[in-house]
Amino acid sequence: MIEEAVPEARGASDRSPADRTAPRTIAVWDLPLRLWHWALAICVLAAWFTPTVFDRLHRIVGYMVLGLLAFRLVWGFWGSRYSRFRMVGVRLRAAPGYLWNLRRGMTGRYIGLNPAGTLMLVALLASLAVSTITGAMSVTVTFFGVWWVEDAHHYSSDAVIVLVVLHVVGVVLMGILQRENLIRAMITGRKRIGTHL
Repeated sequence: MIEEAVPEARGASDRSPADRTAPRTIAVWDLPLRLWHWALAICVLAAWFTPTVFDRLHRIVGYMVLGLLAFRLVWGFWGSRYSRFRMVGVRLRAAPGYLWNLRRGMTGRYIGLNPAGTLMLVALLASLAVSTITGAMSVTVTFFGVWWVEDAHHYSSDAVIVLVVLHVVGVVLMGILQRENLIRAMITGRKRIGTHL
């Protein structure tokens, strides 16, 4: 289902028939959000491969992730239209039905995040918050060596990696189902609009 109607571009009637049937795109993800996404991906991978081997780098990257999470929280309220959290509640309620319909290849059409993507966003942000906060706690005098802090950091970090793998698989599968390069969309910030899939 298309999230909303997109007005016809000016001069559309002046275009040739071939131009009118060509896929049009719309700006969806702004530059700050795209930079945040790729910076977070790099930091998470770096954090995953550096504990106990490069502890100093691991801590620096952890603090960078914490800063990126703070930015995303702010951008969720003051960013551009598709960066905001305004539709999160609605999409989360729609997520179970959406995932159920995916079994039959029914993807719907969303300009921004679909319900499955919204669910992934919330799960990743929550897991990253637990991982980074407990990681920062574990290097303080008060919480150093405390078992529940270490366990929470360990398990939430594992959860982040599992979610990242599911996210990548989901993006690839959705790209195949909808015949659209979603990775390119997160680089350019533009997604295809129109009824053809």
